[in-house]
Amino acid sequence: MIKLITNFTFVAMLLRPTGNTPRWVIFLTDIVLCLLALVIAYAVRFDFSKPDTAEMVNEWAVLKPSLGIYILVRALSFFISKTYSGIIRFTSTQDAKRVLFTLLAGSGVFVIISIIRFYFVDGFFMLPKSIMILEFVFSFLLLITMRVSIKLLYIEQNKSRGATKNIVIYGAGDMGIATKKILEQDVNTLYNIIGFIDDNKALQGKFIERTPVRDVNYLNKWNEKKEIDTVMLAIHDPKPENKSKVIEMALSLDIDVVSTPPLDQWTEGSFNTGQIKKIKIEELLGRKEIQLDTENIQKLLGSKVILVTGGAGSIGSEIARQLMKYSPSKLVLLDQAESPLYDLSNELKSHKDTTPFEVVIADVSNESRMRRVFEYYRPQIVFHAAAYKHVPLMEENPAESIHVNVQGSKITADLANDFNCESFVMISTDKAVNPTNVMGASKRIAEIYVQALSKHSKTKFITTRFGNVLGSNGSVIPLFKKQIENGGPVTVTDERITRFFMTIPEACQLVLEAGTMGNGGEIFVFDMGESIKIIDLAKQMIRLSGFEVDKDIKIKITGLRPGEKLYEELLTSSENTIPTHHPKIMIGKVEEYEFDQVSSRIQDLVESYDTQNNDILVKKMKELVPEYISNNSIFSKFDTK
Repeated sequence: MIKLITNFTFVAMLLRPTGNTPRWVIFLTDIVLCLLALVIAYAVRFDFSKPDTAEMVNEWAVLKPSLGIYILVRALSFFISKTYSGIIRFTSTQDAKRVLFTLLAGSGVFVIISIIRFYFVDGFFMLPKSIMILEFVFSFLLLITMRVSIKLLYIEQNKSRGATKNIVIYGAGDMGIATKKILEQDVNTLYNIIGFIDDNKALQGKFIERTPVRDVNYLNKWNEKKEIDTVMLAIHDPKPENKSKVIEMALSLDIDVVSTPPLDQWTEGSFNTGQIKKIKIEELLGRKEIQLDTENIQKLLGSKVILVTGGAGSIGSEIARQLMKYSPSKLVLLDQAESPLYDLSNELKSHKDTTPFEVVIADVSNESRMRRVFEYYRPQIVFHAAAYKHVPLMEENPAESIHVNVQGSKITADLANDFNCESFVMISTDKAVNPTNVMGASKRIAEIYVQALSKHSKTKFITTRFGNVLGSNGSVIPLFKKQIENGGPVTVTDERITRFFMTIPEACQLVLEAGTMGNGGEIFVFDMGESIKIIDLAKQMIRLSGFEVDKDIKIKITGLRPGEKLYEELLTSSENTIPTHHPKIMIGKVEEYEFDQVSSRIQDLVESYDTQNNDILVKKMKELVPEYISNNSIFSKFDTK
């Protein structure tokens, strides 16, 4: 009987090796398996020995009127709960739960019918109590065994047709073990799990499901014994330095690195292998998550009208996204870039429980337009992110750098003062430190004006200064990505050039935190970590894309551009910074100016915009910022020796 049922099930399955088993086949198979469970239950009741004739007659007399009802109840319960509707080869714990509760419901009906029969019909239960219990247990075991068997058969059948990949999983915890099981069940590819890498020394040297756990240095030995195709990151919140070490080791061995989706994207403890993605350079360079004082931020920002200039840019748009978490009464997003602002508006509209926001098309250097914005919205807090930021372009267009970065900042700051805003947070740059180019000098002049204005205003004027942000518009990351997609070469201006990097969310989180701790007049400097050689960044991005450096994709050295530094400065040493309560935020010790001392000179610079004479403008900038020494630029001729 068992052999017959098994053959019937597998034949039904194999009739459609590439499709789904017909539902009626599953439905009938489930009923037959329940009947088999009933037979086994009676066999157990009689200790698998043949009862005497009289006993058999008595048992059959009790069972005979109940058999039809038994089949009907089981069939109806399967039909109502649709246990047959799932795709068998994708059986999950949810399917097992459905089968369990369906059988329990049916057995509950048997109990009710037994009570009715006992008291009102012939004094017998529908089925003996021991039979009802055993039948339920064996029915569940048989139905689940059938489903799991078909699933395993389908997996093995399809694996034999697919390619084989040798995988090492980074993470031997629950997430890593779950990932191993998911990979082993994949029907398209045979994943050979060679081992786990884990930071936990207590796990290293042990075996999990017959799979060894080692430290990252063992990756080289594994690769020598059996070539590894991929290292898969399946670990929740690893230490950034440990994660970077794993990635760098894998890349040095020409091993692909991919990651599983975040846990919040797993459904019922699982994920689809199609969700596995190659890691991004941001994951390699990112640092440990920043701890924010959300209570203070909420106190400052909650129920306030907040204006974000440059709202469609990389920094401004991320500030807007993060501000949404703190429930301001209204968010005003201002930018002159129409299309990016339209895209951001659509994105924010799609969020649930969206904070009220409005988009404003305006140029920060247009005083009458900006005044109208302040009059209408009456912002209480301003985040000023609007600026021109590209060094080579501003070196060629000093007038526009002054018009937007200096005049635009001056107009916005003056209006914040006139309308008694609570605070004004200006986004600056590391290029303002000992500037070597027009863009950096223009941002330094804006810093000087805002800091000087703070001494004569009730508004808290706060400046935040940080380096490059990963993936921002026009930054080196998108440029390298595009160059790699086009087959190279990847262009680097100098082999020695280094930069500080920070992720966009990280930078914006620190901006919000600094905005809450400032009393006015401070220039906050962020801890950007270690500087990174751009040529190393280029090599890592090429490897992450699956190519070999100088073989598939070449790196071309193009020479420093006008105004470009080899090394950026942030003023983060203990000699020129003051610590704050946040370990990643410091107050820069910079020369401070009196408002009367600089306001007229900055106004003169702004008014000189109309001359459109670059030489005159740059000379005035150098007078305002004596430390501004041009590098590799035509404006070097104005530097005093």
